[in-house]
Amino acid sequence: MTLGCRLNMAESERIAAILNGSADKTVVVNSCAVTQEAVRQTRRAIRRLRRSHPDARLLVTGCAADIEGEQIAAMPEVDGLVANAAKLEPRAWSAGDAPRHAPQPAARARTRAFVPVQNGCDHSCTFCVIPQGRGASRSLPVDDIVRIVTDHLDQGAPEIVLTGVDVTSWGHDLPGAPALGVLVRALLDACPGLARLRLSSIDGAEIDPLLEDMAAHEPRFMPHLHLSLQSGDDMILKRMKRRHSRADAIRLVERLKNRRPDLAVGADLIAGFPTETDDMHANNLSIISACDIVHGHVFPFSPRPGTPAARMPQVDPVRVKARAAEMRGAVAVQRRQWLDGLIGSTQTVLAERDGTGHAENFAPVRLPAGMAQGETARLRITARDEGLLVGEAA
Repeated sequence: MTLGCRLNMAESERIAAILNGSADKTVVVNSCAVTQEAVRQTRRAIRRLRRSHPDARLLVTGCAADIEGEQIAAMPEVDGLVANAAKLEPRAWSAGDAPRHAPQPAARARTRAFVPVQNGCDHSCTFCVIPQGRGASRSLPVDDIVRIVTDHLDQGAPEIVLTGVDVTSWGHDLPGAPALGVLVRALLDACPGLARLRLSSIDGAEIDPLLEDMAAHEPRFMPHLHLSLQSGDDMILKRMKRRHSRADAIRLVERLKNRRPDLAVGADLIAGFPTETDDMHANNLSIISACDIVHGHVFPFSPRPGTPAARMPQVDPVRVKARAAEMRGAVAVQRRQWLDGLIGSTQTVLAERDGTGHAENFAPVRLPAGMAQGETARLRITARDEGLLVGEAA
């Protein structure tokens, strides 16, 4: 079972490939520790999986296994932990005759393949515990990434998502310190069959000119960026040790949308960071409309062990929860307006398994009958039904 980020999702597929054919019945929880709620969900998953698989070997890996390892290991349901740094090494799982190197998973079961290009983080945001579980930033070389992406394309995945802990720091540790734009350009050049490329959450402060240029005009780079904003208030951004200001974020979105008007913006935002006043919350709330955020992930702040933010004056938890709800409501309003504005347009939609798919801007679309998983079609958007657009053959 996988909890947390897209990097965990990609790593879980690799773990499944490692364990495939193992004589032991093994259940793996690939855990998350980004918030207290993520750790609670990890514990609930462990208990639930033990009840449903009483005779299996139950192993836990992921960030919670490193950051809260002592507490997780003490759970009676857990048979062992696998360190985050070792979880893609077959010997760490004692998987019998597993191959020497972790095999690549098949991509046929998914329309969207997640490809980790980077792991770890060299920054020290005051709220973030993830560097404790992931370590320093490490980048995969271009040739290795091209090979992995080519394998996914050969196996039928029509869309690729590049993922990592801090994707925009890719390349800083490689010879010559190439920027992420270099990787994206190399992938698109080396893989002419790659029709849809996306990035997971990125740091706007690290978007290099080449990457920004491709986001603005490259047709195979999907018109959808998810920004790690975290706050819309300058004082809170300083206390978070973020490297951008509110004005930086607004200018970035304005530049991109001026060059590519159909670009859809997503963002991670934290509600109720320590010391946050009502005025600071108002600034955080207003960044949603200022940046036209239509794919919003809002997290109520929760103190994580060993982080500077855990030692700062905390906002009352009831107020934190209320602020998060208000921000989610604002994102929902912005998203409904955006979806309604797409009615009457024609969108290129990739079909998924449940009768829905996603347009290039990541708008969710209910498909007309007969579209098969992995098929791409131009659909006319006729209506919005709750959170889904309704598409008909154009």
